[in-house]
Amino acid sequence: MSRGKLYGVGVGPGDPELLTLKALRYIKESHVIAVPGENPRDTVAYRIVEEAYPKLGEKEIIGLDMPMVKDETELDRAHDAAAETIEKLLDEGKNVAFLTLGDVCVYSTYLYVHKRVLADGYEAEIISGIPSFCAAAARLNMSLVERDEPLHVIPATYKADTMEDILKLPGTKVLMKGGKKMASIRESIIASGQEAVMVENCGMENEKIHLDAEDIPSDASYFSLLIVKEKM
Repeated sequence: MSRGKLYGVGVGPGDPELLTLKALRYIKESHVIAVPGENPRDTVAYRIVEEAYPKLGEKEIIGLDMPMVKDETELDRAHDAAAETIEKLLDEGKNVAFLTLGDVCVYSTYLYVHKRVLADGYEAEIISGIPSFCAAAARLNMSLVERDEPLHVIPATYKADTMEDILKLPGTKVLMKGGKKMASIRESIIASGQEAVMVENCGMENEKIHLDAEDIPSDASYFSLLIVKEKM
């Protein structure tokens, strides 16, 4: 019996209509659907796909514990365990589609599992999805960059202590994963004199749009994205 193959499938930022045809095909053709979270059917990634593919629940669904922490030891343990679970399914000849929000190549937990599975001699492939910052810019009817402008995509949670230096970068700054540090990030943006817009839960039912830095809430959700530009 031949081994199965692992697919990391980007499902887009929230709107099920942004799920690509290729992503949907691989989800339909895979034997097992893997989702990060102990209760996979409650996750955002699962709900996005289910709206586009109501028969998703008829497939074998597994949840993989991916703790939202920065402790390297705990993260390694979780990634190792996820890879081991998936490899057992691949040994049974089953293809596994691992659902990932946005695009798989942008700050994706899946990639840590992907690398482990490849290193262990299994096949794995990435199915690209629409990244959240592209969807957010489209939702706001604005460009991210034009002409020779550079684009900086920054995990703000990890870089809040150097936000003043980040905001000095030329071009457009996309700040992701601001989380609990949103208040200090907002103050840094206001002090820099730059323009900022924010989209919370882009493409989801509870989507919120903030068109001014002053309006950015301190308690913004995890799925919040800031686009910062110099004033024209």
